[in-house]
Amino acid sequence: MRKPGVLHVDTALTVPFFDVDSMHVVWHGHYVKYLEIARCALLDHIGYGYRAMQEAGYQWPVIDLQLRYAHAARFGQRLNLRADLVEWENRLKIHYLISDAESGARLTRASTVQVAVSLADGAMQLVSPAAFVHAVELALTKP
Repeated sequence: MRKPGVLHVDTALTVPFFDVDSMHVVWHGHYVKYLEIARCALLDHIGYGYRAMQEAGYQWPVIDLQLRYAHAARFGQRLNLRADLVEWENRLKIHYLISDAESGARLTRASTVQVAVSLADGAMQLVSPAAFVHAVELALTKP
């Protein structure tokens, strides 16, 4: 059983033609792009998107990525991209679920881990920056 997130965001996506192969199946590498779409929606919901990260003086590279494919997504299929915030105090860990929007059938599960790195000196931070932790705490109080 996966650890549940403290908050989540769902984003809709219809698989575009340019993401599929000649069999109309989504090429496996595009799933990483779908995770990024979901992650951006989650970070925007928190109020700590990429501009806020940069303004706070940090970048957050992905240091671990796990993907598990259950079923292929296909051209024109409506997908639900769910991103769950799992950890944020020392690193950013997000669990993802990509599912068929109509049936709810699971297509892909994934997780990413990111760490804060100072833009000033390139040093990896052992704890999340206060601005990020504060943004998460505020988001957790929203109805």
